[in-house]
Amino acid sequence: MTPRTAPEPLAPGTVLWDVAGDVRLLLSLPAATVLQVAHPAVGAGVDDHSVFRTDPWGRAARSLESLQLWVYGGDRAIEEGRRLRTLHRHISGTDRHGRPYSALTPAHYAWVHATAYPVFLRAARYLDRPFTPEDERRLYGELLHLGRILGIEDRDMPPTPEAYWRYFDTTVAQELERTVVAGELLDPHRPLPPPPGPLPRRLWPLLCPLFTRLQVFLTAGLLPPAVRDRLGVTWTPRQERRLRRLGAVVRTVVPPLPERLRYLPVARAARAAARRADSGTRR
Repeated sequence: MTPRTAPEPLAPGTVLWDVAGDVRLLLSLPAATVLQVAHPAVGAGVDDHSVFRTDPWGRAARSLESLQLWVYGGDRAIEEGRRLRTLHRHISGTDRHGRPYSALTPAHYAWVHATAYPVFLRAARYLDRPFTPEDERRLYGELLHLGRILGIEDRDMPPTPEAYWRYFDTTVAQELERTVVAGELLDPHRPLPPPPGPLPRRLWPLLCPLFTRLQVFLTAGLLPPAVRDRLGVTWTPRQERRLRRLGAVVRTVVPPLPERLRYLPVARAARAAARRADSGTRR
């Protein structure tokens, strides 16, 4: 049997290289997380095995660094994909319907990855600029490639955007539900320990309600409407207007920022290294 060739890492010039390290990603990640854990198997795995309640900031930081490595890590992206599969190998149990689950069940593992596509599109619509149809197709192709880096087989993902939306609609209608974890993440009154650092800790009793309300507002707004309906999330015309106003502010403020403020650390370092390499080849 011929050994499988490792996929090439993502590189400058891809859609993901431009958007996955932008600080606006932080505003959209909670919506992707809720979309993931609304699947009963994924929600049960997080409920049973994650430290998101006891160490939410540490878990978020580790997940964000891992995600950044997938796109900007070069050869480290392949290593990170293998590490994640090893980490998830022993995550299994029974969901609240009494059905067994395993994190590496191909359909479950693929769903977690597949949630990136609609959230990227909705975040761009509100917080950046909408993708053109061509860029939507490019983005989906890159997400398929990224799935290979993460060890997701092509047969476990819809092959085209058109097939994706059929798969997405079916999954939302037939499988998603307001799991325990999804309900917690959509609760603006949930308890949240203070982030690291002395200043936030002292101010946290005042800041926490503001932070959680904003996070839940953005999460609900960036969820696809069909998912909101499925999870029983209320979304009013007034909230829609507020989200559009907030998005207009974000679209005005973020693009002119210098790269050191606009991009997350791993992305910023990779982009700088790519420019140096490009400059060296042109000398």
